[in-house]
Amino acid sequence: MAYIEKRKNKKGELTAYRFRVYNGYDVNGKQMVQFKTWVPPRELTPKQAEKEAQRLAVLFEEECAHGQVTATIKFQKLCEQWFSEYAELNHRSTTLQRERLIASRVYPALGHLRIDKITARDIQKFINSLAKPGANKRSGKPLSQKTIRHHLSFISSIFEYAIRLDMVSSNPCSKVVIPKIDAEGKVYKKPEKHIYTKEQAKEFMMILRDAPIKYRVFFTLAIYTGCRRGEILGIEWKNIDFANCTVMIDHTSNYTSEKGIYTDATKTDKSTRLVDLPPTVMELLKAYKKDQDSYKANLGDKWQEHDRLFTKWDGSPMHPATPYSWLKKECERRNFPFYGVHTLRHFFASVEIEAGVDPTTVAAMLGHSTPQTTLTTYSHFFAESKKRASNIVADVIEGK
Repeated sequence: MAYIEKRKNKKGELTAYRFRVYNGYDVNGKQMVQFKTWVPPRELTPKQAEKEAQRLAVLFEEECAHGQVTATIKFQKLCEQWFSEYAELNHRSTTLQRERLIASRVYPALGHLRIDKITARDIQKFINSLAKPGANKRSGKPLSQKTIRHHLSFISSIFEYAIRLDMVSSNPCSKVVIPKIDAEGKVYKKPEKHIYTKEQAKEFMMILRDAPIKYRVFFTLAIYTGCRRGEILGIEWKNIDFANCTVMIDHTSNYTSEKGIYTDATKTDKSTRLVDLPPTVMELLKAYKKDQDSYKANLGDKWQEHDRLFTKWDGSPMHPATPYSWLKKECERRNFPFYGVHTLRHFFASVEIEAGVDPTTVAAMLGHSTPQTTLTTYSHFFAESKKRASNIVADVIEGK
C-alpha cells in the first residue's frame, strides 16, 4: 500500500505530494522504503490534484512491486548477497577465490553506489583503469585482457542477479567495451598458443627419460591423454584399470589459500570420463606403482595413505604448483622452450585434429562440455584440417 503525504509551505499552501512504499528488505534485514514526490500543476483544483495524487500513488506502488523502481541497496551489499545466496552454492572454490579477488578491486570503485544509479559510464571508467599501469599491484603493470574480461563478467553477473530479483530492468555491462589499446599505446592482439611441434614433443620425451619417475609419469600422462593438470594430480591408484589399460577421471586436486590442497569434482559433467592408455604408458605406471610401494615400505608409519599417484615425500597430495615449477627449472637447465604445463593439452588436441578426428570425439577426449567449446578453442587447427581434407579428392583424381 502506498502512503500519501501532503507537503505544504510556511503559508499552509499545498506544494507537493510525497508517496511512500515499503518494498521488501535489504541483505541486512532492514526494511527498504521507496519515495516519490509529485508537484501538482497550478491549473488543477485541490479536488483534481487529490484525485490525481491517488492515481499516481497506485501506479507508483505497482512500479515498485514489478521492480521498475529499484531498492536503494548498494552494489557491495548486493554482491555479498550474491556470494552467499548463489556463488557459494554453485561455484567451485577456485572460482570463488578469483571472484573474491575481483570483488576487492571492484568495491572501491562501485561498491558505494546504489545498484540503480550505476551507469555504463561508471563501469567503463573502472574497466579502463584496469588497462593502465599500476592496476596490477604486484608487477605495477596493467591487467591482462583476460583478467579485465573476468572483472567485467563479474560485474555483469551481479547485474543479471539484480534483474532476476526485479531490482533493475537492464544490464549496463552490455554497453561496456574492453580497451583494445594497451598501456604502451599499441593495439592489443590475442597471444597465440605456444604449442610444441612433433619434433619438440619427441625431444621433450627424451628429456623425461632422465627425470625422477613421478615427473616422468605425470608429464607422460599429460602429453598422452590431454588431461588437465588438476585431473592428473587427482588420479588415485583405484582409478587405474591395469587389465583394460584405462584411467577414470572423476575428480580433481586443487588448491586455495583458505582450504589448502583439496579434492573437488571435475570441471564439468562431461569432464568425468574414461581415458584409454597405450601399452607404453601402462608399463610406466606399473614401474611407478612398484617404486612407490617400495618407498612406502621404507618410510613406514610416516607415510600418509591417500592412494594418490602424485604425492609429497610423506604421501600427502602433491601441491598443484609443483609440476609447473619442476618443468620450468628443467626446461631452463636443458635450454628447452618452456610454455607451461597446459601446452601439453594443446599439443594433444592439435595432434588428434591433424589426424582427422572429428570435433565430437576430440571434445569427449578432452572433457569439454560441448563440441562447440573444442571448435572455438582450436578453430585454427580445424581450419587447417578442413583445408587438407578438401584436397583429398583432388589428390586422388589428379593422381598426386
